[in-house]
Amino acid sequence: MDLRSELLKSIWYGFTALDLEKSGKVSKSQLKVLSHNLCTVLSIPHDPVALEEHFRDDDDGPVSSQGYMPYLNKYILDKVIEGSFIKENVDELCWTLTAKKNYQTDKTSSTVLPEKDAFRLWCLFNFLSEDKYPLVMVPDEVEYLLKKICMAMSIEFNCVELEDFFSQDSVQQSGITVWVFLEMMNSGKMSKGIDKSIISMAIEEVYREIVGDVLKEGYLWKKGQLRRNWKERWFTLRPSNLSYYTGEDRKDCQGNIVLDGNCCVEEVDDQILFGHSKWIKNLFYPVLPDRDGKRCMFCLKTLSKTYEMSASDTKQRQEWTSAIQTAIRLHVEGKTSLHKDLKLKRREQREQREKRRQSKEEELLRLRALQEERERKLAELDLLKEAQKQAQVLLAQDEQRRRQQHEQLQRALEVQLREAEEARVSMQAEMVLKEEEAERQRKRIKELEEMQKRLEEALQLEIKARMDEEVFRYAQAGLLAEEEEKMKALMSLQEEQEEYILKTQREKQELKQEMEVKSRSLDEAQRQLEEVRANRHRVDQDVVAAQRKLRQASTNVKHWNVQMNRLMRPIGPGEKRPSLGSSFSSFQIPTQRDPGLRLRRRSGSEDQDEESKENVDNRAGCDLEKRHSHASNGDMDIP
Repeated sequence: MDLRSELLKSIWYGFTALDLEKSGKVSKSQLKVLSHNLCTVLSIPHDPVALEEHFRDDDDGPVSSQGYMPYLNKYILDKVIEGSFIKENVDELCWTLTAKKNYQTDKTSSTVLPEKDAFRLWCLFNFLSEDKYPLVMVPDEVEYLLKKICMAMSIEFNCVELEDFFSQDSVQQSGITVWVFLEMMNSGKMSKGIDKSIISMAIEEVYREIVGDVLKEGYLWKKGQLRRNWKERWFTLRPSNLSYYTGEDRKDCQGNIVLDGNCCVEEVDDQILFGHSKWIKNLFYPVLPDRDGKRCMFCLKTLSKTYEMSASDTKQRQEWTSAIQTAIRLHVEGKTSLHKDLKLKRREQREQREKRRQSKEEELLRLRALQEERERKLAELDLLKEAQKQAQVLLAQDEQRRRQQHEQLQRALEVQLREAEEARVSMQAEMVLKEEEAERQRKRIKELEEMQKRLEEALQLEIKARMDEEVFRYAQAGLLAEEEEKMKALMSLQEEQEEYILKTQREKQELKQEMEVKSRSLDEAQRQLEEVRANRHRVDQDVVAAQRKLRQASTNVKHWNVQMNRLMRPIGPGEKRPSLGSSFSSFQIPTQRDPGLRLRRRSGSEDQDEESKENVDNRAGCDLEKRHSHASNGDMDIP
């Protein structure tokens, strides 16, 4: 049973205490207070907005335990850190809430337990109860708890009173609630003639042993580590440590010895216990011989220190060494509580006893069923014997009657046999005729089956032909659509080519005008002539680039003309679509001339004329420049 399960048991009592109407639901305002108090005692931060956010969609009324559990797990229990809080405070909070509602006692009665003892019994009940809600404690656990309390009071437990209590109500055979248990303890049936103080001390001892995981407590003499003097201390042994205090009130802790697998009690010399036998480590916690005036000594060794202690007598020494042995064994086995382990073992034993009891009951039921079956079969056997006698008498009468009937039937059969022989002969003749007729029918059926097969084959061929025709039609439609798209692309390319040619012509015209202006301005200064030369050189480069672009565009137009000519031939109905590899090779190039090609050739000839004119103008310009240069130098050209 983990920490979450222990906390949930206590919180369940607190939640049910707030359910005043016993409807299984609690208002959100009460849950806010409960959540805040739980966060306080569990030492975790409280988020007051989380509850409103969690139940935002459920504002109509109170919240059930099933609806509160997700919030409790997410915002409270998931944040709990073991060891950061005192669990007894959580139990006291939940006990305060539930005791006001459910624990109503007569304060004047001499058998009523004090509030503190009732709280401790409530905690013990939660520890030993089953992990099912509502929480109950089975009779075996009740008997175990009462035996522990009686053992602490050094009295013998009387099982008769407990058996009478459980025999009064058959419902309590499966378990009792904590309030029934406290009522039974307050009735005084289990503690007649015992002082209340003794009962309180016994309950506190059992509470510390079971809930507080105290394996053993008591006074021991301990030898100091520095001064080496002996002092009497109150020791408290738990599965993880051995603490010692100055007094029984446990207010002033003098030290804490951590127990682990490396701890052990110092073994006695071989000659003292075992003679010359081989020493076996950790087999038993031996005790030390008496020395320093102390009897019943033993020594607890850890990795860092050695603690020497002395008990009051040999029995106490044996109990302490056995208890330390148990604590170290629990630590080695990874268990944190002895009584949790014992509780699980008792539960397993109860389950095994229940299984054995069920198997015995099943076996008893089976034996009873077999006995009843045997008696039933014996009764049936007697009836069968009586029926057999009656059947023998009836059989004799039936035998005589059958003989008479047999003779009558034999005579009638002889007559029928003769008639049947005559009928057989006539039937044979009819059978011959029927066989001939059946043979003719079989031949006719065979012919009809063959005809049906031929008709089915013809129908399949017709269906296949229609499907092929439909496929070809779809292929033809796809080719026509593809041809239309390519025609549109070709027309757009032709329009772009014409626009580009017009743009080139305009640029050439502008260049011509610029050349004429330059020829008229030859008489200007040498500075203007250099500018004209630079401009002409730049224009020449632009013309070369334009010609290159024109040649590239012509090549593209020629390529698309070839593609368009291949697609110009339309596909007739009923023709098969050619394969993708030979789709273009199957078309014929039309004989008509391409208007785009004629336009390109015309533009090419015009370009050649323009270039020749420009060359002539250039030569003329060069001659004119030479003349001007000679004139400037004083020379004169002779024509």
